Amino acid sequence: MDELWRQFEAWLAEHWPDGLASLNPPASDAQIAELERQLGVTLPADYVACLKIHDGQSGGDFLFDGMAFLSCEEVYRQWRVWKELLDDGVFAGETSEPEAGIKNDWWSPRWIPFTHNGGGDHLCLDLDPAESGTLGQVITMWHETGDRERVAAGFKAYFADFVAGALDGRYTYSEEYGGLVDAVDVA
Repeated sequence: MDELWRQFEAWLAEHWPDGLASLNPPASDAQIAELERQLGVTLPADYVACLKIHDGQSGGDFLFDGMAFLSCEEVYRQWRVWKELLDDGVFAGETSEPEAGIKNDWWSPRWIPFTHNGGGDHLCLDLDPAESGTLGQVITMWHETGDRERVAAGFKAYFADFVAGALDGRYTYSEEYGGLVDAVDVA
């Protein structure tokens, strides 16, 4: 994780210094333990290693392909919104249309958001996958549609692919889109 962040930070310094400046300092062990207590889960080691380098970002622009990288505090805040909706019965009888390896819940309290696009959509760590899934896989969570896609087998795989995409030009900074986005979208 250290090497991936070193590469990404060097890229940000050259291509989007404000994005680099938006990264928060590391999360403390106490902050991570409190987040795990609040969520009632043990977070995957690769994601914890990431938080120990940067506890998300601050600022309005999006770091991960049109989505903000959430701090421990914001992970809990976003998760709590979904949990309250679930507890209030808003999703009663609702199912999603997941790819293989993802349960067909509309939302699960064991889907831990680590990004947010400002409109209710997330990338989540799936800590309750379907039988053919992988614990800790990264999945999409769209608030208006039932599509649930597997993005990566785990956080490190997701982040490694994202960093590779930045380094090889698949992602670029766009002021119009407010952060790093797929280069095809701005071509």
